[in-house]
Amino acid sequence: MSLAARLWPPLALAAVLLLAWETGCRLFDIPAYFLPPPSAVAAALVEAAPRLVPSAGRTFVMALQALAAATIVGGGLAVLVSLSPTAERAARPLATALQVTPVVAIAPLVLIWYGLDNTGAAVVTLAALVAFFPIFSGVLTGLRSADPDLERLFDLYGADRRQRLVRLRAPSAAVYALEGFRVAAGLSIIGAVVAEFVSGSGAAQGLAWRLLEAGNRLRTAELLAALAWLAVMGAALNAGAGLLVAVARRHLVGR
Repeated sequence: MSLAARLWPPLALAAVLLLAWETGCRLFDIPAYFLPPPSAVAAALVEAAPRLVPSAGRTFVMALQALAAATIVGGGLAVLVSLSPTAERAARPLATALQVTPVVAIAPLVLIWYGLDNTGAAVVTLAALVAFFPIFSGVLTGLRSADPDLERLFDLYGADRRQRLVRLRAPSAAVYALEGFRVAAGLSIIGAVVAEFVSGSGAAQGLAWRLLEAGNRLRTAELLAALAWLAVMGAALNAGAGLLVAVARRHLVGR
């Protein structure tokens, strides 16, 4: 299927929805503070760009830092605990408990540790906690997915743990790790924005702060413009992660 054939259905649907939105706002004379028309949101995108663009950039950078930290820590921890069944049984419940604990519950503690002078670092840490589990779980599941017949063959030849990890389990884990990374990429944006919300400080000056500022002042068009930037950032990060996964998969298949 060509690129144009893949793109026109979502673009056509978006155009229809925007047209219906614009028509409805004008036809029913909906107050702008309640629901501004798309034309007003487009104007706010231009007018508020000096505020929104730097804030979006800060949030995007913090999300990337969180994704990198989650990849290093989550992947590294998964590799370490995979070497020992006892360590895996001990670590899995803790990782799961961390995953199901709401970030809003952890945020006050993290902010106390970092202090209000280091809000950006606290936001990165909280976002990394959100993105941690998919990578940890993906890598660990992949490392445990090696062919049992090959495992027995490695036993037969007396392979040590390092040889088994490098030559058998790591290649088997690649696909699972890539999918975990793709999920974590989307969660890092969500985690960064939620962490900014719950930090209770505008020191980071990210996109979440602009959302709060616009909402408190009933600048609904600017609020929707900030949401549009957030959607673009999420789509860009997801597309980048998807491209990386596709390239890595092609390389693995080629081998």
